Amino acid sequence: MSWKSVCAALAVCVSAAIPAAAGNPETKTEEGFVSLFNGTDLAGWEGNAKIWKVENGLLVGSSPGIRYNDFLATKKSYGDFELRLEFRMKDGKGNSGVQIRSRRIPKTTHVQGYQADLGAGFWGCLYDEHRRNKVLVKAPKSLAKVLKTGGWNTYVIRAEGSHIVLTINGLKTVDYKEPDPKIARKGIIALQIHSGPAMRMEFRNLRIKELGKS
Repeated sequence: MSWKSVCAALAVCVSAAIPAAAGNPETKTEEGFVSLFNGTDLAGWEGNAKIWKVENGLLVGSSPGIRYNDFLATKKSYGDFELRLEFRMKDGKGNSGVQIRSRRIPKTTHVQGYQADLGAGFWGCLYDEHRRNKVLVKAPKSLAKVLKTGGWNTYVIRAEGSHIVLTINGLKTVDYKEPDPKIARKGIIALQIHSGPAMRMEFRNLRIKELGKS
């Protein structure tokens, strides 16, 4: 066997011996999408470092029990987009969500805007956080058949003009058109840890495609 062949064989062996990072079990290469989380640090995000951190390639929100909702938010604002991500709620206990077209309320921990909701009684719903303070659309009961309450799930969130569509594990849970033209159509994306008992949320493979841009 030539020296070149030996090197090639060794490279294959070494590659096979290295496990994939927990936060990146698959390489996401969808056309037009860019990563929002590098699996290493919180670059591009801002929030409470006591609650939000990176562990084994996962973006983790871990609360010992807090009095007010807390959010990790993107530094950049987004208007029309499709956001794809995977989430896991420890033991399926707690409440969380993904804010879109939102804004921070100064001098508070609060965020105002649409929320793709997560948690018992709210899985897959569209909620209006700190604005109208109500569920805008409830998810169908059929979501229970595909939802893994304590396991990994996929969330696809699409916002285009007045139209918002939420999908969990391939099931459409929300198809909403905003009737109020005064409601913001651009803002930050933020991940929520709800007030109340201790809980843990894990996110991975967060990527986004801005619509209408080449």
